Amino acid sequence: MSLRPYEMSQSSTGRVLVVIPCLNEEQHIERVVTKLAAEADRVNLKIVLADGGSTDRTRAVVTRLADLNRRVVLMDNSKRIQSAAMNDAVRRYDDGAQFLIRVDAHADYPDRYCEHLLKVQARTRADSVVVSMRTEGHTCFQRAAAAAQNSILGNGGAAHRNDTGGRWVEHGHHALMTIEAFNAVGGYDETFSHNEDAELDARLTAEGFRIYLTEESRITYYPRGSATALFRQYFKIGYGRARNFLKHRKNVRFRHLALAGVAPAVCLLLLAPFSGMFALPALAWALLCLGYGFLLGIRLHDVCAVAAGIAAIAMQAGWSFGFFAGLKAELSRADAVRPMDDDARETSRSDRMAR
Repeated sequence: MSLRPYEMSQSSTGRVLVVIPCLNEEQHIERVVTKLAAEADRVNLKIVLADGGSTDRTRAVVTRLADLNRRVVLMDNSKRIQSAAMNDAVRRYDDGAQFLIRVDAHADYPDRYCEHLLKVQARTRADSVVVSMRTEGHTCFQRAAAAAQNSILGNGGAAHRNDTGGRWVEHGHHALMTIEAFNAVGGYDETFSHNEDAELDARLTAEGFRIYLTEESRITYYPRGSATALFRQYFKIGYGRARNFLKHRKNVRFRHLALAGVAPAVCLLLLAPFSGMFALPALAWALLCLGYGFLLGIRLHDVCAVAAGIAAIAMQAGWSFGFFAGLKAELSRADAVRPMDDDARETSRSDRMAR
């Protein structure tokens, strides 16, 4: 009798490849790896930690865990970004694997996480299984950020950030993927440092591969600890979303258009000395965020969550400015290529005339 994917024999080492891109994650990495290692023998995992040059104790922790468990491997990620980490790990360690599972170091996972994913894949025959994500915080500001990210204020109604699992989607938080589908589309685009998951999903769906959002294995994510860090994170996400839009010309939602309006509204503040009317768009946006955040805090009975509006302002402004920065960078790059193409055509025309 043939074995289902989640009942693989131990003789076929590496049948499920788990990759954890990480950078300076000593606070979380041991907990994540220990939980995965607990099911490693049962579902036949190989766990690769792709470190992007950590300067804290992350590498020391992973080295110790690798010494204790032969299924844990430390890999250098010289390019530092997650897309490169995933691609390199598959090239070096797939060892005939059928499935690839991506795990984030900055998160927490339910018991038997990988086993649940494999069961969902066996039942649905999905090419990719994605999961819902719930945010939690430890510090007061993290709790405010979590309240924002768990609401429409911070996630805009994205399916994988809400309890809307159990259906086919076009994008979600990456969890399990068949190696066949991953290789068929060429893996992650390593020019994307952020939003690389949505970019890969665009190619998967374009090639006819199916993505299933499961409600059975929701993960817990821990947000950045300051408004500045949130702004930087979402700036990069917005930058990646702009590049994604220009590359694929699809999957732009109303929430993206609404967020794109934040940066122009903030820029209008520069004209406020000439007329108070120019300050109204930014003022209305800020008051909406602060007011909604206040209501969230009351609903959650959490005094820290009252500041969710401040976290939302940092996230939305970062995303919007990053989006326009991404558009500018991509359009400038395209303009730089066109003259070279024109010169090449002119050279070719001259060569033909000379002959």
